Amino acid sequence: MTATSTVSADAIGLLKQLIAIPSFSREEEGTANLLEQFLIGKGVKIHRKLNNIWAFNKYYDSAKPTILLNSHHDTVKPNPGYTRDPFEASVEDGKLFGLGSNDAGGCLVSLIAVFLYFYEQADLSYNFCLATTAEEEISGVNGLELIIPELGPLDFAIVGEPTDMHLAIGERGLMVLDCVAHGKAGHAAREEGENAIYSAIRDIEWFRSYKLPLESALFGPVKMSVTIISAGSQHNVVPAECKFTVDVRVTDAYRNEEVLEIIRQHVKCSITPRSVRLKSSKIGEDHPIVQAGIALGRITYGSPTTSDQALLDIPSLKIGPGDSARSHTADEFVYVDEIIEGIGIYIKMLETIV
Repeated sequence: MTATSTVSADAIGLLKQLIAIPSFSREEEGTANLLEQFLIGKGVKIHRKLNNIWAFNKYYDSAKPTILLNSHHDTVKPNPGYTRDPFEASVEDGKLFGLGSNDAGGCLVSLIAVFLYFYEQADLSYNFCLATTAEEEISGVNGLELIIPELGPLDFAIVGEPTDMHLAIGERGLMVLDCVAHGKAGHAAREEGENAIYSAIRDIEWFRSYKLPLESALFGPVKMSVTIISAGSQHNVVPAECKFTVDVRVTDAYRNEEVLEIIRQHVKCSITPRSVRLKSSKIGEDHPIVQAGIALGRITYGSPTTSDQALLDIPSLKIGPGDSARSHTADEFVYVDEIIEGIGIYIKMLETIV
């Protein structure tokens, strides 16, 4: 059995064990324990902080640049449409079923396999840092963000998310804005008060129609969508407040703070961002790791979804086995062959530069 086939077999076995352990965001202790013991069993010296596990290659050299290999082991909760036990890993017709199998278990175990493949190799051009992290599904502060200061200098990252092993060279950032349009309460039967709903309508129309001046070559314009609205208490009272929520998908043409300032210059409502930390990300098509993927026939694209890339201040490539369209669906699955192929592609890409 070759080194690649050995790590592939181990990866599939590990994924089956991970599926059997519930690991909802903020409740990942069980899978963190499993990952810790798995890596220790492979002779790897691990580090742990809360439910995050990380490790460096055996011949780590601080004089060399470091590649971060990152994916997450938390999952969403199973939706009501499941017809199978979400925690029972079963293989049928080449499909490995189970909650988190596609998002992002297949990616996680594939990157662990890649790390182990390179772990004992000396005289590499790069170091490797493997980080298996928590709270990705909720963009939590106790996941990757918590341990970044512990990882040391990083040159670039491969973030494992299901992309059919194509190259997501950019990712939109995300801001969620809680907005409040203010008015003055009054009786609806008389000409009293100032209706906060009407004020909100004017701002909502601005969010619907305004186009920020700069457009990204990869993503096009920044996208703003009003997604929640709430106002009023009874039919005969003019509401003094109208609350609404805006989902803002930021491109690499702007920093989140810049977009927030532009919005505040144009609307009258008060705005409270839930966070400005989920930044857009990008890696150049001329980067060696991207070129290595292109040489293998992989396609580059911009990802509309948000991942832990948003927390990194280094170039990062999102790539992994599985299909993003299967994420969070009932009876989630990943093809076993996708994992085997993914490990092979990761290794071939990295061997061209390390």
